[in-house]
Amino acid sequence: MDLKLKGRRALVTGSSSGLGEAIARLLAEEGAEVVVHGRDRQRTEAVAREIGASVALGDLATDAGADAVAEAAGEIDVLVNNAGAYDTVGWHESTPQRWQDTYNVNVVAGIRMIHRLVPGMTARGWGRVIQIGGGLAVQPMAMQPHYNATLAARHNLAVSLARELAGTGVTSNVVAPGAILAEATRELLIGLAPGHGWGSEWAEIEANSVRDFVPNDIGRYGRPEEIAGAVAYLCSPYADYVSGATLRVDGGAIRSVA
Repeated sequence: MDLKLKGRRALVTGSSSGLGEAIARLLAEEGAEVVVHGRDRQRTEAVAREIGASVALGDLATDAGADAVAEAAGEIDVLVNNAGAYDTVGWHESTPQRWQDTYNVNVVAGIRMIHRLVPGMTARGWGRVIQIGGGLAVQPMAMQPHYNATLAARHNLAVSLARELAGTGVTSNVVAPGAILAEATRELLIGLAPGHGWGSEWAEIEANSVRDFVPNDIGRYGRPEEIAGAVAYLCSPYADYVSGATLRVDGGAIRSVA
């Protein structure tokens, strides 16, 4: 299926590895001109070479870094705000300073790029802004409360931005992943398996750990490529009528009735 992205230029923040890299790869495969963003030059340039993309280096947690990324990226039709950070501390360790730092990295950094790139989209009459959110935005857990709250902010700002952009040809939406399997996660689960009685083969380790940690209807972890597919759809003209929406890709872990 041709998603008609040829000729569109897309910046995927935090795309030198992980989920962002998967998104950048798929958009490039679909014909978009992709800008790979990261802070580590070697890693970012390696991904860009592999997929035939350009590079934008900078720390989006600072105004100067955001300026550098916006300048390197140039005119952008698609902005995917994926970059962010999380930890696994609880309420006692999540100090006010940690809340502020996490909010800056996970929320304000994306706002910096919206301010720098979306005016150009509206001037040209077409664009896509996509926030990578998550189920913890609507069903938070006790751990990492500061991170959960930043996901909620990402969801909220995407809807507000959609209202602001009404009639401009630019849409704003959210892709909300569930628990996604990265190589480091796989290694961690294999190491935990003996102590939890999850078995020895990967198929049973995955199914049993999902049952205990992140139960969902599919019975497995999501793959980065599945999130990338949802992003690519929202970038395409097939999503022209989708605005202010949250596209959940979580195996049914988060329930809704509407």
